[in-house]
Amino acid sequence: MSATIEATVLERISDEERAVRIDLAAAYRLVAHFGWDDLIFTHLSARVPGPDHHFLINPYGMMFEEITASSLVKVDLDGNIVEPTPYFINPAGFTIHSAIHAAREDAHCVIHLHTVAGVAVSAQAEGLLPLNQTAMILEGAMAYHEYEGIALNHDERPRLVADLGDKDVMLLRNHGTLALGKTVKSAFLSMYFFERACATQVASLAGNREIHWPKPEIRELVRQQARYGSGKIDDLAWAPLLRMLDRQGANFRD
Repeated sequence: MSATIEATVLERISDEERAVRIDLAAAYRLVAHFGWDDLIFTHLSARVPGPDHHFLINPYGMMFEEITASSLVKVDLDGNIVEPTPYFINPAGFTIHSAIHAAREDAHCVIHLHTVAGVAVSAQAEGLLPLNQTAMILEGAMAYHEYEGIALNHDERPRLVADLGDKDVMLLRNHGTLALGKTVKSAFLSMYFFERACATQVASLAGNREIHWPKPEIRELVRQQARYGSGKIDDLAWAPLLRMLDRQGANFRD
């Protein structure tokens, strides 16, 4: 019965939803590929195209390397499952995501991770430092949110949204990293750069050598440069990532 439900998901949905499901499943697989996953914990979510405020999220209890387009679970803003599925979700895990999806119309995809480098930087008093080009690119897009315990309390959501403002990446203090985007691919690319900047910072500070700081005017120049010329960089980077997954034999499209 459950296998039948899962097998028919992709047959009864729109082409637009199928495309989002495939991209989100691919993003889960890529998080696993880059070693950013945390067993079955943390989440990536994406809005389902259409008038309903419905979202896709991972079934609780599956490793990210197992996620497929048809296994993603459709929920509403309160985390209630809205269509038949053999799976269940962790409602608490959708707390952060639902707050951002509800407040930001442009947040079609939200990615939240607990990587070693991301959590390490979130625990450093200075936060993300402008030590490298990637960090300087993100500098003008960064937000911070203080740790308030495990994200179970819905009362935290207004404060999280207020701290995020109009930014696209946020450091959750003592917790991890967060990135959002108008598409799955744009959110993933933002998270890739974010995680890369965090990993580079941890490596730089661990080198036990004097740090070379970029000049303030150069930092500002990089921030300005980051606003231009992005063009189709998301598409250019996303297509080869999907080809890589296909070469690996990943069944994320199923």
